[in-house]
Amino acid sequence: MRALTWHGKRDVRVDTVPDPTLRDRDDIIVKITTTGLCGSDLHLYEVLGAFLDVGDILGHEPMGMVQEVGQEVTAVKPGDRVVIPFNISCGSCFMCDRGLQSQCETTQVHEHGTGASLFGYTKLYGQVPGGQAQYLRVPFGNSLPIRVPDGPPDDRFVYLSDVLPTAWQAVDYASIPPGGSVAVLGLGPIGDMSCRIAAHRGAGTVIGIDLVPERLARARRRGMHTLDMEECGEDLADAVRELTAGRGPDAVIDAVGMEAHGSRIAAAAQGVTTLLPDSLAAAMMKRAGIDRLSALQTAIDLVRRGGTVSVSGVYGGAADPLPLLTMFDKQLTLRMGQANVWRWVDDILPLLTDGDPLGVEDFATHRLPLEQAPDAYEMFQKKQDGAVKVLFAP
Repeated sequence: MRALTWHGKRDVRVDTVPDPTLRDRDDIIVKITTTGLCGSDLHLYEVLGAFLDVGDILGHEPMGMVQEVGQEVTAVKPGDRVVIPFNISCGSCFMCDRGLQSQCETTQVHEHGTGASLFGYTKLYGQVPGGQAQYLRVPFGNSLPIRVPDGPPDDRFVYLSDVLPTAWQAVDYASIPPGGSVAVLGLGPIGDMSCRIAAHRGAGTVIGIDLVPERLARARRRGMHTLDMEECGEDLADAVRELTAGRGPDAVIDAVGMEAHGSRIAAAAQGVTTLLPDSLAAAMMKRAGIDRLSALQTAIDLVRRGGTVSVSGVYGGAADPLPLLTMFDKQLTLRMGQANVWRWVDDILPLLTDGDPLGVEDFATHRLPLEQAPDAYEMFQKKQDGAVKVLFAP
């Protein structure tokens, strides 16, 4: 089959690789019909090479048709249409029973002390082959796949794999009061969808903040207030407070993460990790503060006293310094974590079958054949051609 594989920093290629096969009695094989390019894939493209091997298959936002099932699979059958969550969870352990599928005890990666395994996302999360490919082996075939109806286009459902539950959880964790206010930092796929979900769930004021004109315009078309960080400069906090009765918003969602613009020192540290031998780079990532924290620090500055900061953007350093004095003084609540996909399916799925209130059918800015994935990664990383969400057809 053809699959998008990692070969080094900013070097991904579509290669011919062996087809996946059933390994366990509850595995299924899915023929991928649509698969997404995620902002966190750029972390693999740019800074997390120490935890990858040449030939690793990337991607964690797939959907398609069940092709083959193991002997113990009864929940799906060949021909069923399914979306595959990005986190690999058994559905029955202590954590899964509590809606914490991202912490699944069956698939936790104990070697690295991390949570549930993820498709296509480094040794830190199990080094499981990903979904930017023609076929995908999926474990836990009776509990992990999300069955979706035939008929509507893939765009209605593919975002159930990651974008929708990640944004839904970001908004849920933000605890925005009815009619309240939220500022969303970063209008990439997660930030854009977080704005839409916050408005859908009853936020009175939704403020989208970014640097990219096309992304700001896209949010404005959905009725959001927008602020250009470059135009506002050091007056960003004042501009936000003008829209929120002078206090700041009830909540801020950081949808940016480790690739935020900011500290040159942290940016240099990220660059250094890509030049070191893997063992040294991995140790640095695990033990050093290597993130550009400007987005998170901005969130802490913007939010009103007693408010909530919800972090959905991925950070990579284990020892990043936080302004704890300010956080304590402002009496903030901070919530974060990988999305627990299955926790939110029942809330989201009706919005995909009865109308399209979140605008998923036209959410993608680019639909490309998988063979063009290397160029798409570069385009997305450089924020060119108005790229917000890219979907591939294998």
